[in-house]
Amino acid sequence: MLIEFLAAAAEAAPKNHFGFWEALNQGGVIAYSIFTVLVIMSVGSFYILITKLLEQRKIFGELKDVRTKFWQAPTLKDGAAKLGKNSAWRQLVEDGLAAEEQHNKMTDSLEAHDWLHGSLARSEASINSKLASGLPFLATVGATAPFVGLLGTVIGIYRALIAIGLAGSASIDKVAGPVGEALIMTAIGLLVAVPAVLAYNWLQARNKRIAELMNGFSTDILANITSKGVVKPSVAPVKAAPAKPAAPAAAAPKA
Repeated sequence: MLIEFLAAAAEAAPKNHFGFWEALNQGGVIAYSIFTVLVIMSVGSFYILITKLLEQRKIFGELKDVRTKFWQAPTLKDGAAKLGKNSAWRQLVEDGLAAEEQHNKMTDSLEAHDWLHGSLARSEASINSKLASGLPFLATVGATAPFVGLLGTVIGIYRALIAIGLAGSASIDKVAGPVGEALIMTAIGLLVAVPAVLAYNWLQARNKRIAELMNGFSTDILANITSKGVVKPSVAPVKAAPAKPAAPAAAAPKA
């Protein structure tokens, strides 16, 4: 009897037709399509944020080796061997060494210097371009996601007004639910856009810092090549490990 009573009460209870998934079901293919686009934008934004952050952390992490191990090597080639194989700093050094080989073949010293400087600048630009890849997607998401969500809201409100018109009633209980469901899309659009904009500005600022460091490193390489290895930036010497104190001598036995 109790089970039958509960089942009858559940059937008699008013069902809640409001909610996120109910709004998508009522919106049909258009609502699901807009929601899918926003999900793709969000996933792509976080993917770019994580991958670019790892690339930047790798470059900043290798900066210590550049300031110590690299410049303490006798030649640029020996210093490059102490850097990581896929290091951006090593790429700049190797491009500079390759340019030096061609530089020695040029007869006009002024033109040769300009060509060497341009080769290092071109290598530096290729590194900066690689770091900046993906950032236009973040900028696009930050600029368009609110409008994509707004499109879903407009369509949802349109469908709600059509339903209200067919029902012939515009009471608050008829308007609040459908309009509230439609506004969910605008909220989702903002939730997608705000992290994308913050990630874009943060990564862009870090890329500018890397570009400054690369430019200084490129200048030091140029000075080292043109001076035949004489000019090197001043780096802090590596501190040697403190020597262990000598063990006390054993006392001589008394006669």
